[in-house]
Amino acid sequence: MPPAGVTQPPASPPPPAPPRRRGRLLAALAGVLVLALAVAGLAVLRPGPVAGWLGSEGSNPGAAAAPPEPDPPAVLAGPDGNAPLPTEAGIRAVLDPLVRAAALGDRVHMSVADVATGQALYGSGPDTPTVPASVTKLATGVAVLAARGPAYRIPTRAVAGANPGEVVLVGGGDPTLAVGKDGFYPGAARLDDLAAQVRGALGGTAPTRVIVDSSLFSGPAFEPGWDADIPTGGFGAAITALMTDGARKNPAQARRTAEETNHAAERVPQPDLTAGRQFAKLLGLTGSAAQVTRGAAPAAGASGAGASTPGTELGKVESLPVIRLVDIMISDSDNVIAEAMARQVALAKGKPGSFAGGAAATDEVLAGLGLPAEEISLADGSGLSRTNRISPSLLTDLVTLAGNGSHPELAAIFGGLPVGGWSGTLDERYRVAATRAGAGVVRAKTGTLSGVNAIAGTVTTADGRLLTFAVLTDRTQGSLDDTRQALDRITSALAGCGCR
Repeated sequence: MPPAGVTQPPASPPPPAPPRRRGRLLAALAGVLVLALAVAGLAVLRPGPVAGWLGSEGSNPGAAAAPPEPDPPAVLAGPDGNAPLPTEAGIRAVLDPLVRAAALGDRVHMSVADVATGQALYGSGPDTPTVPASVTKLATGVAVLAARGPAYRIPTRAVAGANPGEVVLVGGGDPTLAVGKDGFYPGAARLDDLAAQVRGALGGTAPTRVIVDSSLFSGPAFEPGWDADIPTGGFGAAITALMTDGARKNPAQARRTAEETNHAAERVPQPDLTAGRQFAKLLGLTGSAAQVTRGAAPAAGASGAGASTPGTELGKVESLPVIRLVDIMISDSDNVIAEAMARQVALAKGKPGSFAGGAAATDEVLAGLGLPAEEISLADGSGLSRTNRISPSLLTDLVTLAGNGSHPELAAIFGGLPVGGWSGTLDERYRVAATRAGAGVVRAKTGTLSGVNAIAGTVTTADGRLLTFAVLTDRTQGSLDDTRQALDRITSALAGCGCR
């Protein structure tokens, strides 16, 4: 996410705390098979439960079995479980001078841990809650995978309204819903498919009016802690339970320009009403009949009731599975998907589908996974809010937990992580001599607001040891390029050394 407005400097941190072992996680650290698969491209092969999570779209049970595809060639070397463990002294000697770089400002908090053992190897204020920016999405991803499960799909329904021919479009919180085949998100559920179902269900009854029910989400559409330019800057949107294409005004153009604009795009001010008008057009409504209003869907009709009975379901489409939504959220740093995922956590935990409900539910789920709840305080799911706080050590604990095999469903957070010098927000980084050691071996989520820069993920050392790291700094004043270079030097130093 790009720089935004100016932040007030937070209070000075306490002196750096020594590295420590977190006993509550060590019992679960039996190995890193799941993480190793994720780093190599777990979703590409769809082994084991992943095939079930992704579904079987396009499969034909009656067709002859195709010959198996050959295994893909290795792109990144996998971690070596027998590689020597770096020493705390070795890592400190390498990192201490880099953490003090002027470009990082005077509030730099960092944690490094070994994924195989969970042992903390380095800390500089590791337990200090810090503004995380978009690194927040790692916490959101883990929470929704735990609360909803990787295979969960978000429904969008159409039901019969109170009067003949009325159709109520009921939002379930799918931010990727498309109007037709030219939507922004490949494979998304489509309103034209839903409209076809409705026409079939109504039979000879002509649609007369569309009402939208987006009441599943409550509270403000914009989080109060967001910078003033977020609603108009193209990286956020009004968060409603019904929208199409992440509320983008022109999804086809946004898709064409995604790379050059860093996924910024003009958003519509009232996503639910816009979706309703698009649906009305698909149903053939014109003129005054195409006018759309908000309302509540009637209670569900009795089983077997006719299409004219208020509340009877006329059609339903479902989103991509959560495992894919999380992948897109992390790889593209999609703020709108992140907010929708946080609300899914809230709904799964019986809380309101709001910013506050999502934040409270995420905290609850992470605490239930054994992560230190006192080191995280969220206001949103995307990281746009400057009131979010996460400690670096919680992030390294979170990555370790997702990769240790005890919760295989959580490994989906690794599939979308950008690769240094190769993809996503790290595509153009790790390309100079001082940071080239990190190219191809650093996989991480980045976070950026003005004055706030963060990076968290995994790195394989020169000896083949897999480490997890998190570096958060929320009082930078130099150029963004200088700050990113300083962060990349830290992670490249881990990649380039055995640190023993």
